[in-house]
Amino acid sequence: MGALQPGTTLGGRYVLRSLLAVGGMGEVWRGADSELDREVAVKVLKDGAAKNETFLKRFRNEAKNAAGLRHPNIAQVYDYGEVDGTPYLVMELVEGEPLSTILERERTLSERRLVTVLRHTCNGLQAAHDAGVMHRDIKPGNLLVQEHDMVKVTDFGVSRGMDQTTLTATGMVMGTAQYLAPELALGKAATAASDLYAVGIIAYESVVGRRPFTAASAVDIAIAQVNDDVPRLPATVSPPMAKVINNLLEKNPRKRIKTAAELERHLATFTFEEPSLDPLELDPAGSTPDAAAGTADGSPTTVAPSEQRPAPARAMPPSIAPKSYRPHPERPSGPR
Repeated sequence: MGALQPGTTLGGRYVLRSLLAVGGMGEVWRGADSELDREVAVKVLKDGAAKNETFLKRFRNEAKNAAGLRHPNIAQVYDYGEVDGTPYLVMELVEGEPLSTILERERTLSERRLVTVLRHTCNGLQAAHDAGVMHRDIKPGNLLVQEHDMVKVTDFGVSRGMDQTTLTATGMVMGTAQYLAPELALGKAATAASDLYAVGIIAYESVVGRRPFTAASAVDIAIAQVNDDVPRLPATVSPPMAKVINNLLEKNPRKRIKTAAELERHLATFTFEEPSLDPLELDPAGSTPDAAAGTADGSPTTVAPSEQRPAPARAMPPSIAPKSYRPHPERPSGPR
């Protein structure tokens, strides 16, 4: 399939209007469903990625897992198809911007705003977990923030249902190193606690202005996730928020808060000096999805067997796949 252009029609009904985002694996287009007369987002896998069996399975995995999820805090997948060997996903068009863009611009969030973002995220994650789907790549770029800070979780390309086999060979895991739970870095099975660890990294980053673990390479970051203590939070972080973050970033998943629903209920008890309407009481149907779309799917860092590099003295998670198939980083990995 050649380069896509505005006006291209996929599947006989989805007309591409304008390019919204480009990631390591694909492009996201603003489009129109001519049969249902509604605007949509269309994610198209790039030709090179479409020929890679792992990425193709990821793409189909997203279609299967996300299409079965119905929740206001999850970006809905409507359809899946292939044209001349190039697969595409048709998704809900979401008004808003990725949390990664907000953090790049504002560096930190107020705790009040962060609690709102996290509660919405938890509700979306709980719906996925209840359906037996672990996201496995929760990060700011996959949280689309709308008006009133309502969040839609997107990009289930690395997700895994309870009845599915892993997409990778034994000893390999997929995810983004900066948000990768220690157990995933060690090649263990993903659980709800693994997604909650990533939520903890996001919370830390949102109040401190940088991620807790940074290094020159993704594999070194993964090693730090497994071995290093979480850097002390500054005194500007409230004790309740610090307690939540430190709990979510426990190395042992059994010591973390058990479910996203439990985390949401705990966050709901947070109080702030100025009273405000509970943001989760706002009607999400009141927003019009016509301003922006989900981010490009950005292929996650692939962690490969540890024998590809000398084993250090401490625990060594798997190493990283070829750079040609890595996403563009959302933000610099070093301290700011």
